[in-house]
Amino acid sequence: MDVLQVSTTVALVLLAVAWYLSYSASRLDRLHAKVEGAVSALDAQLVRRAEATLELATSGALDPAASLLLADAASEALERHTHHPLSHDPLDGQTFAGREDTETNLTEALRAVLQEDTVAALRADADGPGAGALSRVEASALRVQLARRFHNDAVREVRRVRAKWVVRLFRLAGHAALPQRVDFDDDLPPAVVD
Repeated sequence: MDVLQVSTTVALVLLAVAWYLSYSASRLDRLHAKVEGAVSALDAQLVRRAEATLELATSGALDPAASLLLADAASEALERHTHHPLSHDPLDGQTFAGREDTETNLTEALRAVLQEDTVAALRADADGPGAGALSRVEASALRVQLARRFHNDAVREVRRVRAKWVVRLFRLAGHAALPQRVDFDDDLPPAVVD
């Protein structure tokens, strides 16, 4: 082999490595963007769930104690959203601003109020304001579950890619923080699921 063949082979190998590293960095960037989009979608669904819960609480279809419990939990979730928004600093990563406890409290309030007899009474008056508000709570709670699942799947994929040796060796993730899973109780009350 002469010098030209060796130089050409080395240049092709370096070009292939550079392409692979560029491809891997771009893919990782897209995955991080997917996590950011997923956390924004989850945030929007949580706001809708809190608003639907507040609507149910103020519909007049529930007893005063149940209305107060739901209104308090929904207001706290909305206030937490307003005063502690998600971080949009690209170097901070994708965080949920520690809102897991607030969202779990709202889920527990829904579970406490939406017992089988309450749900049956709300559904019995199909034209009443409580039935429509209940259906919006059901739909928004289901969308929260899906949004959280999509977010956690995206986080798992980012973590899987970032665990590869080539990503760590060449620091393809840069200074981006490792995204975290969002875990809180979002199970629908059993009476609503039936």
